[in-house]
Amino acid sequence: MSGEDSEIIRKIVRDRYAKAAEGPCGSGPAKSCCGSSGDNLELINQVMGYTKGELGSVVEGANLGLGCGNPTAIGNLQEGEVVLDLGSGAGFDCFLAAKKVGLRGRVIGVDMTPEMLARARENARKMEVANVEFRLGEIEHLPVADNSVDVIISNCVINLSPDKGQVFKDAFRVLKPGGRLVISDVVATAKMPEALRQKAALLTGCIAGAEHMDKIRGLLDGVGFRKVDIKLKAYSRELVSEWFPGSGSENYAASADIEAVKPDSIGISH
Repeated sequence: MSGEDSEIIRKIVRDRYAKAAEGPCGSGPAKSCCGSSGDNLELINQVMGYTKGELGSVVEGANLGLGCGNPTAIGNLQEGEVVLDLGSGAGFDCFLAAKKVGLRGRVIGVDMTPEMLARARENARKMEVANVEFRLGEIEHLPVADNSVDVIISNCVINLSPDKGQVFKDAFRVLKPGGRLVISDVVATAKMPEALRQKAALLTGCIAGAEHMDKIRGLLDGVGFRKVDIKLKAYSRELVSEWFPGSGSENYAASADIEAVKPDSIGISH
């Protein structure tokens, strides 16, 4: 993909999520991005693994329903860890992570959409959260120091990137040796008919931009990650069909939990 094409995709995604920052993704006459409609939002979030306590622990507007899983649940976050959220949106997963790592820990959210960043910072102010900060930046080129993060989380964002290899390369750079990548994302499970891919491209990048899970595994291996594990979620068909009712898109894409480890000084085998 050319640099010009990549910039076009980034602009489309940035504009789409700027609109989503104004309210829940399904609140308008048509969904502007991946996510569940307002009517089904709480139910779908519980299916994805969020507890009622977690859903009720954040201010209104922090959870825009843009995810496809719960990376804070699979990440086994520990007190005192430094967590980085790629594509942090309005801050929902950051705030959940902040509770898990405690005041001795820290959470950094990175998002390329200024409108989302402003909303997340306002949500943090309302919640008086002291161990979370939000930075403007692209997930391909993170505004984070080398070897400084214990855990990277992300929720239905990397599929939107036109250069997933660079995302994983930079994620590897910022993780400490032994650090963990634990993300929820959309992956392709079969070759999608071009007509459906074009339709998906018009409505959301979540499916159109999904790479096959075998390619994702190869990209992670290629930049140096080990212990790569990709698990399709049981609720995938329900979730994907919610985005495109009647399209059959659930036959070609699925939500997955993706985990990998950056080798430590001793080395970690596959």
